[in-house]
Amino acid sequence: MAPHVAAAAHPEPPEQPEEPPFTALPSAVHHARFPGPPHREPDRRELDFGGHDDGETPQQPDARGQNPPLPLVRAAGALCWHRAPDGSLRLLLVHRPRYRDWSWPKGKLEGAELPPAAAVREVAEETGLRVRLGRALPSARYALGADATKEVSYWAAHVADARHPAPPRPAEVDRTEWVTAEVADARLTRRGDRVQLRALLAADRAGALDTWPLVVVRHGHAHPKTAWGRSDDERPLAAPGRRQAERLPELLTAWQPKRVVSSPWRRCTDTVEPYLEATGAKLKTRGRLTEDAHRRDPSRTAKLVRKLLGKQRTVLLCTHRPVLSTVFGELAEHAADDVAALVPQHDPYLGPGEVLVAHVSRTTGLVVAVERHPIPAG
Repeated sequence: MAPHVAAAAHPEPPEQPEEPPFTALPSAVHHARFPGPPHREPDRRELDFGGHDDGETPQQPDARGQNPPLPLVRAAGALCWHRAPDGSLRLLLVHRPRYRDWSWPKGKLEGAELPPAAAVREVAEETGLRVRLGRALPSARYALGADATKEVSYWAAHVADARHPAPPRPAEVDRTEWVTAEVADARLTRRGDRVQLRALLAADRAGALDTWPLVVVRHGHAHPKTAWGRSDDERPLAAPGRRQAERLPELLTAWQPKRVVSSPWRRCTDTVEPYLEATGAKLKTRGRLTEDAHRRDPSRTAKLVRKLLGKQRTVLLCTHRPVLSTVFGELAEHAADDVAALVPQHDPYLGPGEVLVAHVSRTTGLVVAVERHPIPAG
């Protein structure tokens, strides 16, 4: 398949030195294990900072014999995929004229940007595609010269439209191409980029690539109960919780839930209100998600979660800390064996304002991956 070439023609720049090779790290979020060598957190001395294979000078230890910490530059990206008519995978590669390489769409976080939001933004800026993230893939870490370390978080992202996207910024990305997995493996410039490719293919073989997200959020920091003299259902968010609620739309751009199911208590509805206003998503309040109803009959809460899982439609669920025990119990019951243990099982389950995304397989109906994202209160 011929690659898409940006409308504006740009001469190829002179050969640039290749950036240091990647060293893949286990993903910062939880995902199902698939056949292959098990991941482990490497010792810093084992990381490829600059690549000893290329004969470069390794980082020098400090006086205590330890490598000094380097500033961390965070980035995010996605492996965009779709299915060809024969059912095989196609993956989107981008060509960067500055480095004359083929890679995955990715880029640095802007300021205090949250990584999932950055991944969606970078895909849009480099390819013109508006994507919804799927399951997380292994992250990568590598040196930026001798002065900093770069960590890139990756996700899979299904794309329904298989047309060649037109790169909006030809100076950064001048070509895109949908390719088979075999062509991607051969064309990727950096050996480390194949780590994410292998993880995506393993997920596909396990029926765990084509997923939909059930997003759970614990309401943000609330006004202290001890300082509240009125009914508990009217207790509002405190200032830190309001700041968390204002940032929720940024994070949820990664999954774009059109339906919101929430406890009707004020601290929950206040948490999701900025997202509703920003997106026009529909809100349904359910009394069985309140603390009182859950205390009386948690089986009704469990039934609601099972119903949401059965619908196979992206949804945001907002509730309270005590209710999360039942919500997560149901998710664990419907999870692949190696993922069930990764669903929070101990109080407080999530921090105030924290989000958990459960990725549910469209093939098996099982939760095949979970990831957690705290929202800063500052």
